[in-house]
Order: sequence, then structure tokens, then C-alpha cells
Amino acid sequence: MWTTTLVSDPENVVCCRYPGTGEYDKFFEEGIYTCAGCGTPLYRSTTKFNSGCGWPAFFEGLLGAINRTPNPDERRVEITCAACGGHLGHVFKGEGFPTPTDKHHCVNSVSLKFVPGNANPSS
Repeated sequence: MWTTTLVSDPENVVCCRYPGTGEYDKFFEEGIYTCAGCGTPLYRSTTKFNSGCGWPAFFEGLLGAINRTPNPDERRVEITCAACGGHLGHVFKGEGFPTPTDKHHCVNSVSLKFVPGNANPSS
């Protein structure tokens, strides 16, 4: 897995980032967010919103780009890149945000790369 090149324990990627410290938390430019590991397009900027949680928030991902695995606590769902398996964050539902899906993808900035405007996300 690509995250092993960053740290010996991929779960530490999540633990070492504090709320509000990520590059894309308060970033609202037009474009596409891709997987930092493999470049797969994951989110359109039009689905990003300010949740106030301190991490980038999206209300939906691109079709087929994100795998979802329910956590044993049943409070959240882990999300990973469908192409490479890289950990992205978690999805929460029913938090009352004024979004079309009532879902909140709470994503780690270190798992994303941003491609501005109409640029080709694979380049």
C-alpha cells in the first residue's frame, strides 16, 4: 500500500493531523480532489462544504471512486480509495448539515491532492 512509504504505520497518518491543520480544510477553489496515493479522482469541489470539524468535508464522492467499510462502533464508516485502498477518512450521516445527501465525508488533507479548474486529474 502506498501509505507505507509515508510512515511505517498507515494509521498514524490520521493521528498526526490535528483539526484545522490540513492544507484543504478552508480551501474552496474550483477543481477536482484526487487520491494522494494514486491520482484517482475522488471529489468535485462543488461537493465540498465547511462543516466546522477542522478537516475537508464533502457531501458525496465520485461514483465508484470510494469504498465504504462500516466501523464496528456503527457510528461512522471508513472511506478508502477504490483504486489503491488508501485511507481517506470517515463518513457520518444524519448530522444535520444543509447538504443534499445528509452525509459528511470527513477527509484527511494528507490523503488528497487538488487539481485546479478544468485540468486533467490524471496529470
